[in-house]
Amino acid sequence: MTSVITVPPSLDDQTFEQVVEQLASVPHDAKLLVDARHTRWASPYGLTALLTLGQTRPERATFAAPDNEDTSSYWARTGFFNYAEELYDLRGAVPKARGGESSVLLEITPVVKSEDVHEVVGRIQQKAQLILSKELNIDAKATVGFAMTLSEICQNIVEHAGRGGWVAVQTYTYRKRLANRRVVVIAVCDAGLGFRQSLESAPGRVRNDRWDDAAALEEAVIRGVSRFRDPGRGQGLAGVRRYIGRWDGKVSVRSGTAKIAIVPSWDDDLPLAEKLAPFPGSQVQVTIPERVSGAPR
Repeated sequence: MTSVITVPPSLDDQTFEQVVEQLASVPHDAKLLVDARHTRWASPYGLTALLTLGQTRPERATFAAPDNEDTSSYWARTGFFNYAEELYDLRGAVPKARGGESSVLLEITPVVKSEDVHEVVGRIQQKAQLILSKELNIDAKATVGFAMTLSEICQNIVEHAGRGGWVAVQTYTYRKRLANRRVVVIAVCDAGLGFRQSLESAPGRVRNDRWDDAAALEEAVIRGVSRFRDPGRGQGLAGVRRYIGRWDGKVSVRSGTAKIAIVPSWDDDLPLAEKLAPFPGSQVQVTIPERVSGAPR
């Protein structure tokens, strides 16, 4: 018997929770059909998280592609199907990726080793400078911080995941809460160890009764704790937090059964969500909005 996971019509970091909740009731070794036929839109987080889902299954799952031609064509341009076919048995019409301009700053890109991170940052730097200054009204000098942010959250895969993951960067108009302002969204997802297990591997680590996924996220994201003893390690996400705060952006990190978010005034997400349906690894999203007139530089 095959268990069917229905992908929501609009897939982002919030609605992917519906996918994870469905997965929670499915045995780990069950045959799985991930049904995205009626999905019409997906964020970079949604697409990289779907690939991550495919990574988690011991038996190759089936993936039903969107039946909307515009949607499936866009997914093809992001590179989604290139990697999905390595993880899933694809069903439905899967178009070939075509070149041309799109809102994709960085197509879905695998990250396994440090060299991958350098390549990712190198590929996106020139595009990012143009986008930040022309579309988001952010000083071009902020590109350095943007590259650092991208590098740090990708490096998290290399140092903590124990297996590869994916990164994607996109710019689009954010209609939910930002009055049609432009945003840049970075998504980095993996199905590796996750923050709790990674921090537990630190030498001399002592666990207490309050130790869980939420506590691990608080230590890593808020306090800059790392499993590495080297001075300065663990400050990556703290640096990301400072940079994002400067530009009134948002960063959220999900791992295991918890999710932590640095929430700006324009968003109403929970700063900390606990007892979520379990999902392996860590999933990070950074959102940088267009700078409005009068905002500090």
